Amino acid sequence: MVAVVFQLLSFALLVMAVVGAYRRLRADPGPGPAPEPAARPVLSSEAVAAEQAWRRARAEFQRLRAEFAAHEADPLAVLRRPALSDTTVAATARFVDAFAEAQALDTDGYPGEPHAGTHVRAVDAARRAWTAAVDAADRIRLAGLDPEERRTVERVVKLLTTARDSDSEPERLAAYGRARVELDRLERSGRVHLPRPARARLDAAARGELPGP
Repeated sequence: MVAVVFQLLSFALLVMAVVGAYRRLRADPGPGPAPEPAARPVLSSEAVAAEQAWRRARAEFQRLRAEFAAHEADPLAVLRRPALSDTTVAATARFVDAFAEAQALDTDGYPGEPHAGTHVRAVDAARRAWTAAVDAADRIRLAGLDPEERRTVERVVKLLTTARDSDSEPERLAAYGRARVELDRLERSGRVHLPRPARARLDAAARGELPGP
């Protein structure tokens, strides 16, 4: 009799445990679906246009920087337009200031407004200042030099052209060497100034190193 009662109690406890587990399963639905990723913000047409304008301006500034660097590194270009490397010339000084402002605002990635708009305007001002400086340098040419200095510049231009076009290594080195001596004398007079990149290129050519393109 005791054994029967014990078996009944064990069975009742087992049933209660199963019922409790079943109820817990019903109460806990388990992990829900994964949350959806946050939707990317939709940019307004004005924001899209502002970023596109910034990207165009940045590409334009890179072109302007390349033009300026090419001039500064070319002795022949400097001698043909010496005013473009002379900050005592008003148009050149305005360009240098405008270029420096655009350079200071340049960023690798889109900076957002109002920075982007300021950069767009600065690049436009720098491009217009560069065009004005080139036009002024084309008008001035060698007008600021006395007759002897002009003749010296013309000799140096001929020497550099000979050195650039000659197939003879001795002739090329001799022409670069003579051009360097003439330019040293002109620079001491303070009337003609070669920017550092152009001077480095000329010095390298005079040592027999082929100048870059």
